Amino acid sequence: MEKINAIITGIGGYVPDYILTNEELSRMVDTSDEWIRTRVGIRERRILKEEGLGASYMARKACKQLISKTGVDPDTIEALIVSTTTPDYPFPSTASIVVGKLGLKNAFAFDMSCACCGFIYALDMASSMIQSGRYKRVIVCSAEKMSSIVDWTDRQTCVLFGDGAGAVMVEASEEEGMGLQDSMLLTDGKGLPFLHMKAGGSVCPASHFTIDNRLHYVYQEGRTVFRHAVTYMSDDVATVMQRNHLDNNNLSWIVPHEANLRIIDAVAKRADLPLDKVMINIDHYGNTSSATIPLALWDNESKLRKGDNIIFTAFGAGFVHGAIYFKWAYDGDKVSEAK
Repeated sequence: MEKINAIITGIGGYVPDYILTNEELSRMVDTSDEWIRTRVGIRERRILKEEGLGASYMARKACKQLISKTGVDPDTIEALIVSTTTPDYPFPSTASIVVGKLGLKNAFAFDMSCACCGFIYALDMASSMIQSGRYKRVIVCSAEKMSSIVDWTDRQTCVLFGDGAGAVMVEASEEEGMGLQDSMLLTDGKGLPFLHMKAGGSVCPASHFTIDNRLHYVYQEGRTVFRHAVTYMSDDVATVMQRNHLDNNNLSWIVPHEANLRIIDAVAKRADLPLDKVMINIDHYGNTSSATIPLALWDNESKLRKGDNIIFTAFGAGFVHGAIYFKWAYDGDKVSEAK
C-alpha cells in the first residue's frame, strides 16, 4: 500500500469590512499611530461590528469560499475542525453551527481551544486523521472575534487584536513527498498567570462583581509573553529546520503567528531567513489569534509554488507553541481568485 500523505489543496478566508485604524484608536484611548506601529507593527485591523454575529459567521464565510475555490462536493467532506478562542457560545460547538449552516451532512465537527496555536494544532490533527487512512477530506478553520473579548479602555491590549477567519482543505494524496513532513507541538503549562481571561469559566463564573471589575477581557503581561514567544517560536523553527536538513537556501517560507512584528523579526533572524521569505500581514489585520496563519496563506496564495518548503510556527496562552513543516502541493497562482 502506498503511503498516504496529508496535503493542503486550497485556502479560503474572510475578514470583516470595517477597518479600525490606529488614528481612530488614538481617539478612544491614550495612544498614537507611531506608538502602535513602533511597538507591534500594526496599522489597522478588521472588526466584526454587526450585532448578533460571531465566530461561526466568519468561519462559514471562509469555509464557503474554500469549498467554492476547490470545487469539492460538500457531501465528500468528512470532518470540520474549528479552532477558536471566541466561540459563539460555551456550547454547542461553533463547528456544529458552521456544519449546519453549510449543509455538510456527512461531516462530524468539533472545536479546538489552543489559543493562538489553534490552527497548527488542528492542522496536525487533521493530517493525522488523513494519514491514518480513515478520512480523505477534512476542513481546518480558524475563526476569531477577538474584538468581543478586548477591553477597549486598555491601551496595552486593545491595539493588538482584530477579527477574521481562514480555512484550508486537507486531503489524502499518494504523491510522494508532498504535504505534512514533520511537526513539533508542545505545551509547557506554565503560562496561566501571564495570559488569560480571569472570569467567565467554571473557576470564576460571571457575576456582578466580575462584570463591574472588567474581568471578562484578555489579560496579558506583555513583557513575559513577548520573551517566551520569541524563545519558543525561534527554538521550534530551528529544531524543525535542523532535523529536516532545511536552511535559508531550501526553506521557501516561514509563516509565523502574527502577534508582534518584533517577534516575527526575531524568528526570521534566528532562522537566518530574509523577511521577504516570511509571510507578514500583521500591519493590516493585527493579531487575529489562531486565524493569523491561514489568513497569511490566503493573502499570499498566489506566491506559493508546488514543492515549496514551508514552516508554520505559533505561540499562545498556556503556554502552547510549536512548528509544522509542510511541502506545498500546488501552484497558488493557478487557483482562480475568489476573494
